[in-house]
Amino acid sequence: MTEATTHAKRSRPKRLLALDILRGITIAGMILVNNPGSWANIYAPLRHASWNGLTPTDLVFPFFMFIMGISTYFSLKKFDFKLTGPTIWKIVRRTVVIFLIGMFIAWFGLFLRGILNEKTLFEAMFSFDHIRILGVMPRLAICYGVGSICALLIRQRALPWFVGGLLVIYSIMLIFGNGYEFSDSNIISIVDHKVLGPDHMYSDTIDGVSLKFDPEGLLSTLPSIAHMLIGFICGGLITSTTDNSERINRLFIVGTILTFAGFLLSYGLPINKKIWSPTFVLTTCGLASSFLGLLIWIIDIRGHKRWCRFFEAFGINPLFMYCLGAILSIVFGAVRIPWSEASSGMISISGYFYRGILMPICGDATLASLCFAIIFVLINWLIGLILYKKKIYIKI
Repeated sequence: MTEATTHAKRSRPKRLLALDILRGITIAGMILVNNPGSWANIYAPLRHASWNGLTPTDLVFPFFMFIMGISTYFSLKKFDFKLTGPTIWKIVRRTVVIFLIGMFIAWFGLFLRGILNEKTLFEAMFSFDHIRILGVMPRLAICYGVGSICALLIRQRALPWFVGGLLVIYSIMLIFGNGYEFSDSNIISIVDHKVLGPDHMYSDTIDGVSLKFDPEGLLSTLPSIAHMLIGFICGGLITSTTDNSERINRLFIVGTILTFAGFLLSYGLPINKKIWSPTFVLTTCGLASSFLGLLIWIIDIRGHKRWCRFFEAFGINPLFMYCLGAILSIVFGAVRIPWSEASSGMISISGYFYRGILMPICGDATLASLCFAIIFVLINWLIGLILYKKKIYIKI
């Protein structure tokens, strides 16, 4: 065995099952909340906060962003945090791939709906006029790419100051740019309208007011990068010791400080996911850090692992499982089948399963909507389970 091989094995971070499980929980959660049987009938905890505020649903995406930061630390550690050609190539390649996958998902939805609406194949394939440019996957791509470069260019001791600076600058922008107002005068909306154009943005409705307002907009990517870097810093805290008890102490200390800071500052800077407010960053990173510490104690120290096997199927192929859920959701929602009870005589696969099967069984629209979401998660899990048992790892 060569000296380089020995060094690589010694420097390789010990794999934490708890981190895989947290990753799996967040992916399963993202699929669950994105696929109710009916958007009009959802239990309150499974809804996003309409504007200011925080619900359990608002935690799943930021938790995954936090985990991505930790994973990025593990990944860049293999390159000794040096900005070399191979490192840059790895970062750029992965950034582009994730971004293009996000664009493909957005395009696929438009394409399938175009075909079903009897557009020609050419028209359906090249209907980019209303494609949404940003979204979950593009945000992950941008935050991974920019955050990784920042982590390599800035000394790790200075990273907390850099993160704090980003959040302070963004706070000032929000305060003086109507950032907490759901309107066209919001600086976030203004930037997105000028750069992206309204036809390439998400449409949202709050209290009867409909606007083109993208929750994954350009300007709100700044605090998202800070969010990812907080996860990166926590990755350093985890790998700097092999003692899981010490890891738990560090994660709980960081989690407590960030959570309290986020809630206390929210009196002046409300917690708001749709603008990714600084207090949203602090609070969700704090909760994610504490939750990871709790999972390490339950899984890696106490050894209670049987309950978490379900989430491993999501955690080992996280981005693939998220994309699979998005593609299946588009197909089930777009493809229509004959149904005499529908006004048009046709109904989507999702609609038939919800209205034709679950509603009569459950007898309650909201319960049927929840059951649909759970069954949809199970369908994705079965596919993930096959990959898990065959040890097939699809890296994106």
